[in-house]
This record gives sequence, C-alpha cells and structure tokens, in this order.
Amino acid sequence: MLVAFSVAPSGPPATGPVPANASVHDAVAAAVKVVRESGLPNQTDSMFTTIEGEWDEVMDVVRRATEAAGHYGERVSLVLKADIRPGYYGELTGKVERLEAALERREGK
Repeated sequence: MLVAFSVAPSGPPATGPVPANASVHDAVAAAVKVVRESGLPNQTDSMFTTIEGEWDEVMDVVRRATEAAGHYGERVSLVLKADIRPGYYGELTGKVERLEAALERREGK
C-alpha cells in the first residue's frame, strides 16, 4: 500500500517547553526523520510524505511520525490518503513511471 500523509502541530506542547525557535518545519523534519529511519520506501515533497509497505508497518510509521510532530504542540493535525492494493510493490515510483510514459505517448515522443 501507499500512504501519503502530512502532519502539523498546533498550540504549545502538552508537556515541556516549546523547543527553541520551533516552527512547523521543525516538527515536519522530526516526522520525516522517523519515516526515513523506518527503512520503508518513501519520498517527501512540499505537501506530503509518501510511504510504501504493508498495512501494519506503514501505519506504525505514520503513528510514530505523528507522535514525533506532537512534541511541538498540544495537538497534531494528520491528513492521510491511502492506495490499498495488495500484492503490488514498487508503486512509489511505478505509478509515476506509467504516468510519464502516458504523457510521452500523448505528446507523440
């Protein structure tokens, strides 16, 4: 499955002080660090981080990434979109490759 998600904390942290000069990008960086350390295929763009893997492993990473962002605020907004297609792997790049091939065919290249 592919899961695209974004996290954004708000408010002061429930426990402890706000990290010095904290900003949303610091919280996002903490979340992305969890994703990258997971070893699952992933990519981050300006809006979302997408992870590929099995349901339990992907959702565990999303949970831990959300918790990491939660250290920067008392609440966290989580936006999540999933493409659940059992038995398919390599779709993180495969979907984009098929799109690019379709565009090339349309352009007559």
